[in-house]
Amino acid sequence: MPQAGPSAGPAPRVLIADDQELVRTGFRLILTARGIDVVGEAADGAEAVAAARALRPDVVLMDIRMPGMDGLEAARR
Repeated sequence: MPQAGPSAGPAPRVLIADDQELVRTGFRLILTARGIDVVGEAADGAEAVAAARALRPDVVLMDIRMPGMDGLEAARR
């Protein structure tokens, strides 16, 4: 998979939302190794909504099963 770079345009800004810290860490490592900017992380849907509003990422990589507000409800909001 090609890495983002000067000829590919700016890398997307990504927010990772998952209730498992190890999963978030794994995704962060994979994405940053590809030159993708991870702008934030959230541990539940409510945090994801707040972070998305504050950070304005291009993409939100979100688990649909999280405690409290799940990823489906967070995506609706």
